[in-house]
Amino acid sequence: MTSTLLTEDQQALVETTLDFTQDHLAPHALEWDRDKHFPVDVLRKAAGLGLGGVYVREQSGGSGLGRADGVLVFEALASGCPSVAGYLSIHNMVGWMIDHYGDAAQRERWLPRLCAMDDLAGYCLTEPGAGSDAAALTTRAVRDGEHWLLSGVKQFISGAGAAQLYVVMARTGGDGADGVSAFVVDKDDPGVSFGPNERKMGWNAQPTRQVVLDAVRLPADRLLGGEGQGFRIAMNGLNGGRLGIAACSLGGARSALNAALAHLADREAFGQRLLDAQALRFRLADMATELTAARALVQQAAQALDRGDPQAPYLCAMAKRFATDTGYSVADRALQLHGGYGYLSEYGIEKIVRDLRVHRILEGTNEIMRVIVARGLTEAFG
Repeated sequence: MTSTLLTEDQQALVETTLDFTQDHLAPHALEWDRDKHFPVDVLRKAAGLGLGGVYVREQSGGSGLGRADGVLVFEALASGCPSVAGYLSIHNMVGWMIDHYGDAAQRERWLPRLCAMDDLAGYCLTEPGAGSDAAALTTRAVRDGEHWLLSGVKQFISGAGAAQLYVVMARTGGDGADGVSAFVVDKDDPGVSFGPNERKMGWNAQPTRQVVLDAVRLPADRLLGGEGQGFRIAMNGLNGGRLGIAACSLGGARSALNAALAHLADREAFGQRLLDAQALRFRLADMATELTAARALVQQAAQALDRGDPQAPYLCAMAKRFATDTGYSVADRALQLHGGYGYLSEYGIEKIVRDLRVHRILEGTNEIMRVIVARGLTEAFG
């Protein structure tokens, strides 16, 4: 992260977040991964710094920051633990949705506790049979007088079971995107249950479970935005969510690169430090260059989203695809530069590789990011 490109306020934001990361995330990341521990107490400490409502307006209890600030926050957090930072990105995406699309009563009801992280949030779009084709979801909400009845299953939900509130996308109309609406579901609503915690390759410091909705009766005031607006809410939320995950990839990869530098400086072979070998220096130079390029693209997309640029969705897709692919590649090369030590869990590099691998899948697979970018390129040609 090049400090000369940041404003004074942004530099202070980064330094504060890095201090928190070094004190509360980095020392425990390997233990949390090993024990599959979700550090809710640490998340609430992060909320004390305003990180529970990064994009929520100040009058609703949030920090009122823009996306260009937020990506700095999540990169800094991920340098200590990509898994915890990734969950915080998702929690903040949900908070932004409620703040942006909720009415005054909904904002007052839910946002103060979300911003304090007294309540954690989950985002429920994906289903067992509807991932990349999100508009094909089958979870259904049927109007019943002054209530809605929700039934369906949501898959791969980060924080599920521990989170109190869930923004759930459900079909209220016909097929396709126009038939989808968004609802706020509480963990304690009758009919809500959860599948077992998934056994995963990475992201072990947060639970991932199914959310099962069995005729969950919701009052009409749980509808978020207008009826039929759910898909638009979901996609607009994901624009920011993609930037958050992109930034988390940068933070994890930067940590892996720094570890590789330290390792090569400490090791000798054939009578010289490994860090003095030109071939290895060239590898490090490429890794640093690629991360810097990815960071610039993420920042460009974040600024476009902040100013409401109509090209922002395409830039967010570009940034997510490029930064998550680059971050994973840099972390994998950092592992290689550690030799056999990189494969040992105590060095922490293999954890970063495992954590960053899923970033190329969630918030829209990188294949779908290419579809979005290609659509933006070709729309002018009919």
